[in-house]
Amino acid sequence: MRDRTEAKTAVVPEETAPGHTADGERQARTTPRSKRGIRTRNALIQGAREVFERDGYLDARIVDISKAAGAASGSFYTYFNDKEEIFAALVEQVQEEMLHPHLRERTGATDPRGVIEAANRDYLQAYERNARLMGLFEQVAHINENFARLRLERGVAFAERNAKMIRGLQERGQADPDLDPLVTAHALSAMVSRLAYMVYVCDLPIAFDQLVDTLNTLWANALRLKPSA
Repeated sequence: MRDRTEAKTAVVPEETAPGHTADGERQARTTPRSKRGIRTRNALIQGAREVFERDGYLDARIVDISKAAGAASGSFYTYFNDKEEIFAALVEQVQEEMLHPHLRERTGATDPRGVIEAANRDYLQAYERNARLMGLFEQVAHINENFARLRLERGVAFAERNAKMIRGLQERGQADPDLDPLVTAHALSAMVSRLAYMVYVCDLPIAFDQLVDTLNTLWANALRLKPSA
């Protein structure tokens, strides 16, 4: 990782200029509507993933992203202003996967312990699949204010989802009613995400099943879960 000052001041005019106006403001990019446009944009995002994971954020070049996507370099600027924007699109795509919506419908779990187990298992599996990108996202968030904000928003999204579940458990008399749902959700979500980072990015040697079982137990104990009626 480069020095923070260098990372913030490094400029590559030929790669950023096409996506900005004369006064330096970003030009808005619209989401493509045609099937061909959608395919090209998706190919660029996948190409970006390949290049970012191989070269890192600072050394990634738009020309290499376009090449990996099988697209002309000029096509990149039809969909993205710069590599910061395409990295944000890639992070958003992975975030949607990791939020695992409609968990109950997909797994059939109704008991709170079953829901928590399924959620933790889904999250950890997704984190493991995306470990290289998640590690890179953590690094970039330390040198780029926009990605620091995205990281915070991502954490808030996870916490709000979990707070809704905790609040429902409290209303049904299955969890400690004295806990603040949102604060508790932030604490438990941070525990899971940090441990996932340590295991799948920093290579802390913990087996998957042991990791899931331990986190499930800590969740249940923290919430003082009661069995379903």
